[in-house]
Amino acid sequence: MATLYITEQGAKLKKEDKRFVIEKEDSVIFEIPEFKVDKVFIFGNIQITTQALKFLLTSGIDTSFFTIYGKFIGKLQPVESKNVLLRIKQFEKYNSDEFRVEISKKFVEGKINNIKNFLQKYQRNHPEIDFSGEIKEIEENLEELKRKNSVSSVVGLEGRCSAIYFDCFGKMILKNFEFEKRVPRNPKDPVNSLLSFGYSILTSEVFSILQAIGFDPYLGFMHSVEYGRPALALDLMEEFRQVIIDRLVLEIINKEIIKGDGFREEEEGKIYLNEASIKEYLKQYERRILTEINYEDQTMNYRKLIQHQIRKFEKTILENCEYLPFELK
Repeated sequence: MATLYITEQGAKLKKEDKRFVIEKEDSVIFEIPEFKVDKVFIFGNIQITTQALKFLLTSGIDTSFFTIYGKFIGKLQPVESKNVLLRIKQFEKYNSDEFRVEISKKFVEGKINNIKNFLQKYQRNHPEIDFSGEIKEIEENLEELKRKNSVSSVVGLEGRCSAIYFDCFGKMILKNFEFEKRVPRNPKDPVNSLLSFGYSILTSEVFSILQAIGFDPYLGFMHSVEYGRPALALDLMEEFRQVIIDRLVLEIINKEIIKGDGFREEEEGKIYLNEASIKEYLKQYERRILTEINYEDQTMNYRKLIQHQIRKFEKTILENCEYLPFELK
């Protein structure tokens, strides 16, 4: 099964016989049998025929919409999951301050351990780089995490570790890209643009699985609940940021897969990938998300791993099982 990424501005997605067809100016630029498609990601100004929309909905094909710059807008919504009991339990757990603190600590524990393991591995492969001081500080924060007793203090600790990590991240960039700090919104440099683009796609991946299982993706436990913010998707994405997106971005930069001329500057100095770079990024992202690893005596790719972890979280909500975050050694 494949993910269909549509980035050609002005194109139209059609359904003909048993195929998806992408046209532009009355010419077919791509077609694929319907049975091969299980996800569709649409970027920018793309039209969809009624026949294609109906088929996507009735077939349960996960369809996500993004701006041309990669900001996640939303999804094509089929009939909501019938798993109402899961949503009831999710809301009950949200009202438990104790649960919110403990599960937030699990999310952050997974993220910080993956940060630490990433820095240690990079240092082993690049002995000219010394992250020992930063790794020690991160380990101290991990110990401090055990003593936190509020969500806000957990979030504050996560922020400290992220700042330490991104200071190291800038030193891992070997090519002619400058990176001073992580800026989540309105990227003003190519590195932040690459990171934000990847995080947006990853958010959509997590959102889709949560929705399909029956969770409310907007009711999170660590990230604050705000109108239109997929807080639970952001919660469960934390343990995958470094493993999937950050490593991908470093590879794209250091192997010069996307170079400095692969970006464009918009109003107020915002930097975004150009159309050719978006296509290349999505190609590399798909390769990364389908990379197989061994975890818990199973072989699975990262897309399956995300689903695996969310299923574990479902058991945590329904059966009070301990949630064990994913850690890549």
